[in-house]
Amino acid sequence: MGWVLLFVLFLCQACWLGAMVFFALIVAPTVFSRLPLPEAGKVISGIFPRYYVLGYCAGTIALIVAIYLLITQTGRLWWAAVAVAFAAGLGITVYSGVVLRPQIDALRAVVEQPNPDPTGKARFDKLHRLSVQLNATVMALNLVALASTARALIRNG
Repeated sequence: MGWVLLFVLFLCQACWLGAMVFFALIVAPTVFSRLPLPEAGKVISGIFPRYYVLGYCAGTIALIVAIYLLITQTGRLWWAAVAVAFAAGLGITVYSGVVLRPQIDALRAVVEQPNPDPTGKARFDKLHRLSVQLNATVMALNLVALASTARALIRNG
């Protein structure tokens, strides 16, 4: 298997997982601790389109490479695990970016009012919690893909 293909796979894994970890552990906590809630929400909302595009691109390329490796390499069980993890992670990322994010953004204005509508706030909180849980799931799937990649490479020597 060509080193360029593995490099592309590792680069996609590093970019996708690295962006998620950096955002969740550094960007979001820093922004929300330094800015008032309405401004912090606007900053985070401004980051999300690029954040999701990175996930779409890295996830799609990684999935294509994983499928190619599944078809062409030995250790098919491990490459299948990599491909399934990327497919699930990409599906969740697309759902989060295309379905959840617009709903959350639409409710953000309701939540940032001085006396927010309780129903709107409850809906926002529920969707936000789901978004965080899905993001954590995609991180876990990326870790599964990374571990399976390592296992496939050790198996193939």
